[in-house]
Amino acid sequence: MDRAIGSIAILGGGTAGWMAAAVLAQVLRGTKTTITLVESAEIPTVGVGEATIPPIIDFLRLLEIDQGQFMAATEGSFKLGIRFDDGRVLGERYWHPFGTFGPSVDRRPFHHMWHRLRAAGDDPRVEAYSLAAALGDAGRMAFADGQGEGRGAGPLGGMRHALHFDAGLVARFLRTYSEQRGVRRLERRVEGATLKDDGFVEALVLDGGERLAADFFIDCSGFRGMLIEGALKTGYEDWSAFLPCDRAVAGLTVRDANPPPFTQAAARPAGWRWRIPLRHRTGNGYVYSSAHVSDDEALADLEREAGKLLTEPRVLKFTGGRRRAFWNRNVVALGLASGFIEPLESTSIHFVTSGLMKLLDHFPDKDFDAANIADYNKALIAEYEAARDFIVLHYQPTRRDEPFWRERAAAALPADLAERLALYRGTGRIPHRPTELFTEPSWFYVLEGMGVRPDAYDPLVDLSNLSQVREGLAGWRRRVAEIVQASSLHDAALDVVAGRRRPAA
Repeated sequence: MDRAIGSIAILGGGTAGWMAAAVLAQVLRGTKTTITLVESAEIPTVGVGEATIPPIIDFLRLLEIDQGQFMAATEGSFKLGIRFDDGRVLGERYWHPFGTFGPSVDRRPFHHMWHRLRAAGDDPRVEAYSLAAALGDAGRMAFADGQGEGRGAGPLGGMRHALHFDAGLVARFLRTYSEQRGVRRLERRVEGATLKDDGFVEALVLDGGERLAADFFIDCSGFRGMLIEGALKTGYEDWSAFLPCDRAVAGLTVRDANPPPFTQAAARPAGWRWRIPLRHRTGNGYVYSSAHVSDDEALADLEREAGKLLTEPRVLKFTGGRRRAFWNRNVVALGLASGFIEPLESTSIHFVTSGLMKLLDHFPDKDFDAANIADYNKALIAEYEAARDFIVLHYQPTRRDEPFWRERAAAALPADLAERLALYRGTGRIPHRPTELFTEPSWFYVLEGMGVRPDAYDPLVDLSNLSQVREGLAGWRRRVAEIVQASSLHDAALDVVAGRRRPAA
């Protein structure tokens, strides 16, 4: 008997739904599997996540989408990292940039040499050793050229970037892409679902009573999780104790002249504010704790900091956390249906990509092997929880004096994060876990930026000749400065990549 999945139904459009449709259409091309996406114009998409991290480039490569074409269609801009303002104390800022951070020294992680330099009286700065941070400060953009340094040596060889884009335009772009590859779209409202005797979902019930049966279902229905929660009662793990922000207000302002090639995240009295520069506008939002500020006060704060909003502000209510399982029986949840970690590190769209890539690694047949599903859930749960801990780190070492921040400084930590902090404070070491989203340099940037200083560093770096190390690092710093000086302003780089004139401000 043929056990291959013959039909897939995706509930919900938006960014998550059309990302799923595009990936499945690309990977399953040439098979007999049918893919149907059901969405309703009556149900608006959230559309607040417009910043990404570097794996988005791998997503485009998988789909064989030209980056310039994609950016032109989605009003995209480049992102070299995130600049955090006022997180530890007012007036301070720090970077979480992408790409290479300094050279390796005798095979030891560079952050240990950083700590040794400081102990020796030097004054190292992230911007001097991270090309992405240096370019961000200068409002410029550079690219590896594919030869020489571009193949991996030096600051330019370690360049990585992500994108900012209009999430609504991304959904539109991927819808066209998917429909050209055979995905069928139904514009219908889904009333519910019917279950088989074994508890698996049998069909979606559409308005008017029509049913859409399928072998496999992807739930992209947003926070309500119509299938993963409404039909299958999977359960939700509430992380409010660690992530107390439960609201966001968002809106658009005019575009920036030479939009900066980074996301800005600025701490506010009851949360933090984001600023995401696009080609045609600037996305703004304030993520906050409703226990510390009202919706009206949050909106007033956002407009005071960002400027007058061009669109009607949207207030989003959420509970930070995740489904107890992302895959239950024959349903996989993606996007907001799977959970939500506030977008302080731009992980929302990434987790759609990650869920899809892991789904390809665990793609089922009609038997829906329980061990296969359990392994999928284990991998994704571990990634979610590590990302949650990384977000919590942006709050915990703060010295701000507002009630919200005092509570964060005194709050209990997730156990694994507490262990990481103890290890770093004692030795400067950061656990190397290859399957985690955020690498050792990422943890270092935030630990350093939030003022967490270790008592010691890896003693093996003392075996390196410090004068020779300083000479080599001086060359690295010079090379970073040279590349920045020779690079184009961000707007000019966008003109080249997108192949069009800059729109009027």
